[in-house]
Amino acid sequence: MILLNQEAGKFNLTEDDKNNMHEGHRDRLKERFLKEGFDTFEPHNILEFALFFVIPKKDTNELAHVLINEFGSLSGVFNAPIEELMQIKGIGKHAACYLKMLPELARKYYEDEAHDVTILNSTEKAGAFFVPKFIGRTDEHIIIAVLDGRCKVLNCSTLSSGVVNEVNVSIRKIIELNMKYKAVSAIIAHNHPGGVALPSEADIETTWQICNALRMVNVKLLDHIIVAGNDYVSLRDSKKYSKIFNCSDV
Repeated sequence: MILLNQEAGKFNLTEDDKNNMHEGHRDRLKERFLKEGFDTFEPHNILEFALFFVIPKKDTNELAHVLINEFGSLSGVFNAPIEELMQIKGIGKHAACYLKMLPELARKYYEDEAHDVTILNSTEKAGAFFVPKFIGRTDEHIIIAVLDGRCKVLNCSTLSSGVVNEVNVSIRKIIELNMKYKAVSAIIAHNHPGGVALPSEADIETTWQICNALRMVNVKLLDHIIVAGNDYVSLRDSKKYSKIFNCSDV
């Protein structure tokens, strides 16, 4: 019911009216999503829509704007630490956990969809295999795929996270994985969160160490893929660094 405030000359909405308006807006946005997907949505509309499912019966449009203004972009919201998300008025632990889940869910979706890409016999296939594995990763991770003689993936594991040149423990894991699966070759990959897919000195030194370690157990290191967002670089394809992999000729 809409009441007329004659003194102020304004319309006052009851709580029921407000709730009905919000529900009508949500229904319209849901129908739009079902017809168009997110292609025509602005970033704040996407975030507003996502928050529908954890913040019932409240207007999430303003909250979406606040979050994007605070963290700079839609991806900035998803990548923000959970503690910082919870500092935003209207975002509790439940909603913050939900926002952190979304990029992780996207990563698992792409990994599952690409599960048939198991023969990594080209740079393009290696890139397609590794890039989705870093979706939602806000710190550096080192991943290894161990391969058989046909370059089929026998196992893919995360070696470590944090600073990429801290590989003392990872070297042991690398050797153990390759021996466990009787691998013939391997490819390593790591990410540069928020950066560019260009190798640092530490990245090159790490590649040398891993290459030499694998050589000791008669395994070839085929490549080191560096990922930044949807972009990646192959050290094997780089004229400057391709010589590193000669050490693995066994």
